[in-house]
Amino acid sequence: MFWMRKAACQVGEWRVERARWRADMERYKAARRAARKSGGRIPEPENPGPPPTGFSLLPWLLMGLGSFSNLLQGRTPLPWIGAVGLLTFNSLYIYVTFRAFTKKTRDARSTRVALAVMGAVTCALAIVYGGSWLYFFPLLGLATGAVMRGPWLGRTGLSLTALAAAVSAVREGWDALNVAYGTFLSTMVTAAILSLTEAVRELRAAREELARRAVEEERLRFSRDLHDLLGHTLSVIVVKSEAARRLAPRDMDAALLQITDIESVGRQALTEIREAVTGYRQGSLATELDRADSVLTAADVTPVIHRSGPPLSPAAEALLGWVVREAVTNVVRHSIATRCEITVEGTTGEGTGERVRLCVADNGTGPKQAPTGSTRPGVGGTGLRGLTERLAAAGGSLEAGPTPGGGFLLTAELPPQSQEPQEPPSSQLNAHIRPTLTP
Repeated sequence: MFWMRKAACQVGEWRVERARWRADMERYKAARRAARKSGGRIPEPENPGPPPTGFSLLPWLLMGLGSFSNLLQGRTPLPWIGAVGLLTFNSLYIYVTFRAFTKKTRDARSTRVALAVMGAVTCALAIVYGGSWLYFFPLLGLATGAVMRGPWLGRTGLSLTALAAAVSAVREGWDALNVAYGTFLSTMVTAAILSLTEAVRELRAAREELARRAVEEERLRFSRDLHDLLGHTLSVIVVKSEAARRLAPRDMDAALLQITDIESVGRQALTEIREAVTGYRQGSLATELDRADSVLTAADVTPVIHRSGPPLSPAAEALLGWVVREAVTNVVRHSIATRCEITVEGTTGEGTGERVRLCVADNGTGPKQAPTGSTRPGVGGTGLRGLTERLAAAGGSLEAGPTPGGGFLLTAELPPQSQEPQEPPSSQLNAHIRPTLTP
């Protein structure tokens, strides 16, 4: 009963493949209709075609009709041996070819053993009967080409061709050339066509997977940029609104100045969001340092800003500008600090070459000042994690954590001429991410 269960499983796999092919065809037809309605603006998709199965190789069994006809007409001596041999060959051919379209079953030992037995049966029938029975060699070549794909195909195909030529030469003389040529051609062409079909399907699946991952990475990038934009801007608006509320009862001019700043920040936020949506947003370290000075002053935090070192590339300016923005936002939101020092300077280290270092230190005692022992890799809020990934992809690094004397220190290092990185895979980022803390 074991073979019945395996047959039922095989039938179930065929049904699943056929259902998948029908779904692919429905998508193909829908995309083709959309392409035709668009008037050529959308290119027509590729026809996926039916999935390859063993049924595509079954019609070649008709090459054995000559031997079957000889059995029916009584032209074959010892017909019961021929009948058993014909039944055995056909059964093995069907078994091998249907297992050749799944890599797991194709590489199984049982498939290779069945192919070897099939070769022995073919040789025995060809030597005993000759004539039309020699055409089982091309059928053996079809099964061999379907199973033996890869580096051993050439050796196997040549060995099988030589065997077919030797056996045919013993029985038919010069007619062995036709049998040998047919065996070699059927082996190589079958292997080439099936390998190409499998490669096309794998490439189509890989292309779909890459498209899906590209969409996911773009969504992640956009959500991270939106967080960086709105998180900082809304914090500035809240801080300046609180300052205007405190100043309004005693100094209306100062309150109006804060309200004017709120309006300016709001307009600038709209501009940045539009640039982020269109993908042309650029950052400036000098602009972010000026904003940091204004925001910290409005939040009653004394800013101390120092900048020195080599000129930076636009990409490095943009990356460090994001670091300043995120760090100042965290100081205003969480630190309860009275002083914040921002330092940008050039450094030179052994083996690392020239680098630019940005340090943001405060003397706050707020909720973000977690115990030093809690620092561990991968910890950090959304903003710090995003900055860590960006700096790592550009060849830099980011460290953040509480200082022994109280306060919080964020340090970012970056090559001064770094370029804007592509979105890096997570496997490449893990090697660069340093410990961060949730701000």
